[in-house]
Amino acid sequence: MTEDNCLFCSIVSGAVKAAVVYKDPDYVVFLDHRPLFPGHCLVVPRTHSETLLELPEQSVGPFFKLVQLIARAVQGAMGAEGTFVAMNNRVSQSVPHLHVHVVPRKRKDGLKGFFWPRTKYSSNDEMIEVAQRIAKELAGRHSVAAPFD
Repeated sequence: MTEDNCLFCSIVSGAVKAAVVYKDPDYVVFLDHRPLFPGHCLVVPRTHSETLLELPEQSVGPFFKLVQLIARAVQGAMGAEGTFVAMNNRVSQSVPHLHVHVVPRKRKDGLKGFFWPRTKYSSNDEMIEVAQRIAKELAGRHSVAAPFD
């Protein structure tokens, strides 16, 4: 199920371009176009669910297993010391499609509390290079196929 006016459904369907890090029959992972830091990924289910409460119960475990894999890949690919993993449900949810943010973190990186200063990639080429680094890390460490194969 998709929503005609949902940006993330449009990305999932391929109607809107995004720097895809990973995709499978159930989920798509792509770079946030306004990242907190380079490597900031969004993990989304292909089936439209506005919030976690609407995600079918049998999908919760596989969804968060993928979030865990993406957090490891982002940390490794970006040389981060850790990650920030977050999800909003309606309040502060900029796109009404379930998504989890996976953000690479380093100590003293300037991110404090819930103040999220957004940045931009310097170019589309930089964004694609970051997506490929994360996809390569994911494929190399976690036995999953990269979307670029």
